[in-house]
Amino acid sequence: MKVIRVFLVDDTAVVRRVLSQILEEESDIEVAGMASNGAEALQRIGRVEPDIIVLDIEMPDMNGLDMLRALRASGSSVPVLVFSSLTERGAMVTIEALLLGANDYVLKPSMLGSVNAVREHIRSTLIPRLRQLLGRRAPIVAPPAVAAALRPEPVVKSSFRLPDLAAGQVDVVVIGVSTGGPNALSDLLPQFPADFPVPILIVQHMPAFFTKALAQRLDRICALEVVEGLAHLRPKPGQVILAPGGRHLLLMRDGDAVWARPDDAEPENFCRPAADVLFRSAAKVYGPRTLGVVLTGMGQDGESGSRQIREQGGQVIVQDQASSVVWGMPAAVMQAGLANAVLPLAEMPAEIMKRAAVCRPWFSPPASSPATTQDAES
Repeated sequence: MKVIRVFLVDDTAVVRRVLSQILEEESDIEVAGMASNGAEALQRIGRVEPDIIVLDIEMPDMNGLDMLRALRASGSSVPVLVFSSLTERGAMVTIEALLLGANDYVLKPSMLGSVNAVREHIRSTLIPRLRQLLGRRAPIVAPPAVAAALRPEPVVKSSFRLPDLAAGQVDVVVIGVSTGGPNALSDLLPQFPADFPVPILIVQHMPAFFTKALAQRLDRICALEVVEGLAHLRPKPGQVILAPGGRHLLLMRDGDAVWARPDDAEPENFCRPAADVLFRSAAKVYGPRTLGVVLTGMGQDGESGSRQIREQGGQVIVQDQASSVVWGMPAAVMQAGLANAVLPLAEMPAEIMKRAAVCRPWFSPPASSPATTQDAES
């Protein structure tokens, strides 16, 4: 079993000590090194060659954002997990870190009441994310024969497009995304022109402060209008509505009008917002004119909703494994046989615009030359 080598970067000695103690309790994890600021970390990382970095943002001398810039500018692709505060300031800098090349984030514990509660929070959130980003699973404590039976078969990496079955008109695009989402969305959405002919609604698994910061950041870099769906809104072409953190996003019809509204129903797939909730409501309101898109993320949120989209005659496309930070959500949809296409993220904008242009001769997507994908075997 290959051990996961973790490098800790935090300016607080107590935090470094607690994190180190918790990580060293795991048989498949070791702390490869520690640093109290970004400059110190950059000097040491090359020598210890960690598998992953856990990074604080607010530090003296060189903060986490400056360290990330320097790390990625050097060509390093070592995964980075941001250790973030659940505050408005923490959300803003975390989104910036994710757009600079951090792979994911974990919230620092706050107001938990006891040392044991703090340690359990870190153990239950940080350790699964470390393994997830490196494509690892927790060690299986079972007899060898049982462990072998529990071990899943490797997933085949491939991209494909099903033979087109006279794809119909698309009136709405709904997107579900989780781990790696901010980066994926910042690559995807700026490719769309301001006259994109249908609304786009997105579920990104994030807390409230974070979705607000993400919507503001995406709005600055996109020709589309990007808003957080905090109130009843009428979706319109050229607009992106992002589900607010901690609340679902629903589509509903009132006569001839369609509304998007937040909803406080119970979490689904341990998520709120959940892509399944949005996808189901889109299938109900728009029927066969729904295009579902499932991007990088852990778990299987989006699979059930994609099934309903397909049952109503709609279309579903998903991100491929090679371009995903975590190939969980897209894999679940593909393995259930629900994907019309499995494509690299770079090909997604052209594919979505091509489908949105059906029955709209006036809409001409920007010229592009995406790589050719392989047709799926029937």
